[in-house]
Amino acid sequence: MTTHTLPARQDVQDDVAPGRRRPVRFLRGRAGRQHHAGPVTYLLLAVAAVLSLFPLYWTMVAASSDNTRVTQTPPPFLPGPHLLENLGKAWQDAALGKAMVNSLIVAGVIALSTVLFATLAGFAFAKLRFKGRNILLMLVIGTMMVPPQLGVVPLFMMMTELGWGQKLPAVIFPTLVSAVGVFFMRQYLAEALPDELIEAGRVDGAHSLRIFWSIVLPVARPAMAVLFMITFVHAWNDFFWPFIVLDMTNPTVPVALTQLSAGYVRDQSLIMAGALLGTLPLLAMFVVFGRQIVGGIMQGAVKG
Repeated sequence: MTTHTLPARQDVQDDVAPGRRRPVRFLRGRAGRQHHAGPVTYLLLAVAAVLSLFPLYWTMVAASSDNTRVTQTPPPFLPGPHLLENLGKAWQDAALGKAMVNSLIVAGVIALSTVLFATLAGFAFAKLRFKGRNILLMLVIGTMMVPPQLGVVPLFMMMTELGWGQKLPAVIFPTLVSAVGVFFMRQYLAEALPDELIEAGRVDGAHSLRIFWSIVLPVARPAMAVLFMITFVHAWNDFFWPFIVLDMTNPTVPVALTQLSAGYVRDQSLIMAGALLGTLPLLAMFVVFGRQIVGGIMQGAVKG
């Protein structure tokens, strides 16, 4: 019997003829490789990082200078010696202590309620079957096309009738849930939540709330973290509605900062110092929870 020795397998490029698909086993062998970015990628990332951080750096430079130095031409690009002085003055003039507490309450409650209600509604629209589901979803999406300014007058009258004028509930309750959050969670759960998990829960005798608590929430955790961060930042920076319904005796941070621009001559360095103080809590939250949020996003992408 004649034995034939098989030739050693060459590179994958030599095994696959032109115009033919590569075997799955070869693709799987190459899937685990790590791709290293080239110098052009690092250069583009560095440029994007500089452009993103420059507004924050300029705010710090302006906050550490005096008004004369900020308004001169060309403007300064190096920090000055008055940072702590301007920060302290902005804190006192704008009464930012109470405003920080109010903004923390408003943004925290709005973010938590939006995440909870949006996840519940997203689960219902994505996985539950009931009459009128698609029509209700279209109505929710349609509300995103309505300018919020159209509802300011009737909403203000409603808050006045409820006795919530100049109070924080007037800012919180109209934004307890958002159509964007519902649509975002619906799209995520439709892809990331397998129907087999829900069916297994049904077989075990679990009702819808039990399934939501034990199955949906662990799967939706990455998207919930992202939605919480986006909603918190939006609620913290919201100026239009709080400026209408609140006064200077009970303001949020954006409303309180308007006191720094009052008067005939505006102190730009003082305004920038107040803006820097209003930004620091957001930066601190992202530094503390940013790694968990990014890790949750990557974990959800792998599971999806």
